[in-house]
Amino acid sequence: MIEREAFTSRRRYADGVYSSSKWPPNQPMCMHHEQSYAFEFPSLLLFACVTAPTGGGATPVAESPTVLHALPAALVERFERVGWLLVRNYNDDIGASLAEAFGTDDRRAVEGYCRANAIRFEWRPDGGLRTWQRRSAVVHHPLTGRRCWFNQIAFLNEWTIDPEVREYLVEVYGQDGLPFNTRFGDGEPIGADVVQSINEAYEANSAREPWQAGDLMLVDNVRTAHAREAFDGPREVVVAMADAIRVTDCSPTIEVGANA
Repeated sequence: MIEREAFTSRRRYADGVYSSSKWPPNQPMCMHHEQSYAFEFPSLLLFACVTAPTGGGATPVAESPTVLHALPAALVERFERVGWLLVRNYNDDIGASLAEAFGTDDRRAVEGYCRANAIRFEWRPDGGLRTWQRRSAVVHHPLTGRRCWFNQIAFLNEWTIDPEVREYLVEVYGQDGLPFNTRFGDGEPIGADVVQSINEAYEANSAREPWQAGDLMLVDNVRTAHAREAFDGPREVVVAMADAIRVTDCSPTIEVGANA
């Protein structure tokens, strides 16, 4: 698959083979399902370790049905009923540019992609783009039918951002101008307590193995969330995304359509 709607720049090694997302090595990357905010996403991820770090840097995994059952029932019920909302602000200062995220900076092409992928959009006076996309927080595995906690609610929420970085971004861009944030699907804000509850459920049900050069790991992207630990030294782990499926193939609990 060719990545679309990227959050950070990646180095492209070959068709469909990318570097890991650029993320500060001293900060962990929270559990998430790759492109779970997209209308079409990979069902299979392949990670390969080219250079192992000298310390840390593992790619923990967690089984999404297990995480689902570990979460408070009332919270799961709410997300099943209203879904989750991803709000993004694209600009040339932070995160992926329009060209990196959509493969083009042509406005008409970007608008066409958004309409085809159930993304509401608005062009800002400064030329930036703001988007909203409502997605299902729980889906059913396309092969087994098991209910899976499948989203990036915690990973892309403002309360997961380093506090000093968040404070700086709010000061520069304003509360509504953060590069990304998540809300309940009805637009209500998600509190720090909800993010903490989700991350604790992930941590309590995760497994990890230190990388060694030459390792290959295959991940079922619907059944399994993944993360990245902080690390020391050089680390080069490449990723390929494959077997594209649509959210509508996974029996979402909310309707994902053009007016989402």
